[in-house]
Amino acid sequence: MDEKTKLKALDTARGKGRRKCRICGTSRGLIRKYGLYICRRCFRERAEELGFYKFH
Repeated sequence: MDEKTKLKALDTARGKGRRKCRICGTSRGLIRKYGLYICRRCFRERAEELGFYKFH
């Protein structure tokens, strides 16, 4: 494998570690549905601001 191929492989990394929360930057507990890309903790803090509400 030459240098160009190695660099290209690094640029196209995929997986859970590559995706991060838009607000706090963690990669744990990420909600990707509807293109949110925020972790569950940040989601709970900002759900109403985003237009979500609880059903009882």
